[in-house]
Amino acid sequence: MPTPPASTKTSLGQRLTARARDRWPALRSVDVRFHGQFAYITAQLDPEEALPLCRLRYAGSASSWGFAIYRASHDDYQNSYLPNGQRAGSPEEALDCACGLYLGDPSAWLPDDSTPPN
Repeated sequence: MPTPPASTKTSLGQRLTARARDRWPALRSVDVRFHGQFAYITAQLDPEEALPLCRLRYAGSASSWGFAIYRASHDDYQNSYLPNGQRAGSPEEALDCACGLYLGDPSAWLPDDSTPPN
C-alpha cells in the first residue's frame, strides 16, 4: 500500500481548492487530511459547518485515485463508482461527484462538454 509523497499531498490540496473555487462557490474551503494511503475530503460550508464528502485512495498515481463516498447515514465511507462508471478517477471528478450529491446539483455528473437538458 503506497502512501502519497509530500509533493502529491500538496498538489492534491491545490487541485481540490482550485476546483472548489471554480465549480462550487458555496464552499468556503476544502480540507484534506491524510491517513496512510487515504485522503479524507471535507468541505467547509461556513465557520461552524463542516461536511465530510469523500475518501480518496492513493494507488501510486497523483492523477487517478480510488473513490469512496461519505455515507452520513452510517458515518462511514463506501467504495463507489464515479459518474463515468469507474471506481477511480481524478480528484476533481471525485469532488464533483460528492458535491453533486451533498449540494444537490446533479449537473455535476454530466460530462464537462455537455450542457444540462432543458
